[in-house]
Amino acid sequence: MQQRPFGKLGSVSALTLGGGGLGQVWGATTRAECVATAREAVESGITLLDLAPTYGNGEAESVIGEAFAGDLPAGVRITTKCRVGATPPERVYDLISGSLEESLRRMKLERVDVMFLHNAVTLAGEAGDRLTTVANVTEAVAPAFQRLAAEGRIDHWGLTGIGEADALIHLLTNGPRPDYIQCIANLLDSAGALPQGNQPLRPRDVIAAANASGAAVLGIRAVQAGALTDAIDRQLPEGHTELADFARAAPFRAIAAELGCSAAHLAHRYTLTMEGVSTVVLGVKNREELRECVAAESAGPLDSTLVARIDAAVNPRG
Repeated sequence: MQQRPFGKLGSVSALTLGGGGLGQVWGATTRAECVATAREAVESGITLLDLAPTYGNGEAESVIGEAFAGDLPAGVRITTKCRVGATPPERVYDLISGSLEESLRRMKLERVDVMFLHNAVTLAGEAGDRLTTVANVTEAVAPAFQRLAAEGRIDHWGLTGIGEADALIHLLTNGPRPDYIQCIANLLDSAGALPQGNQPLRPRDVIAAANASGAAVLGIRAVQAGALTDAIDRQLPEGHTELADFARAAPFRAIAAELGCSAAHLAHRYTLTMEGVSTVVLGVKNREELRECVAAESAGPLDSTLVARIDAAVNPRG
């Protein structure tokens, strides 16, 4: 599998195994299948595992603990995350430290390579469970991560780049600058139902700002929670954002059918082709889905003519 530059950690595989599928967020699977999927991902050349406590209430992290018993194969990196929301600044370190301790226990590890703030970020809006402020990042979150790094429990820290573009670009430009950022990277430029603050998402602007600041980008939502696959694999209520995106992507699915591949295969190749994305995080929940993604990576980047045709078909940027 292709290795790509990945900031301060050197290089990483073009694909990353995400924890959403392992935590059974993206449809039904089993613990045994997820353990087998994690092992096969590493055997396939994937060198980054991206986890979080919220992926199945710790299930994804427990899968990794069972799959590798605390002994990750050489060269494999691992991440976790923590939500801070409206936590008062004086309590942020204790919250993040306690969350990390539980994550490490589930994964049977002593440290992680990167820890992410698992909140959208706003410049002026009110913080909530899944939204925190730039001021809180500056005053409390970044110092907490830096303290954890000094303690040897994490190596680097990052942001989940699904908040207001201006807020994220402000942090990337003015600091405290993260070493890593997870950015929406799909052909719809859509975060679906994820909280996004009070501004348009503008993920490609955030990716450009990250590249300019030296923060490595992990592309997330390549298939936009199933909206860019042949069929959504879970029940969603009428009017759900993912259903709207699925309908919007109908011309894209027609292009995939014409090319003789699945929509998921083509969507992953699209994101792998995007400029400025170091690695694409997969939401797979079984080995069949994993193999499809590995095949997409092996097929190589899309040519510019096909990218332009896909963009014109879904017209995500007006």
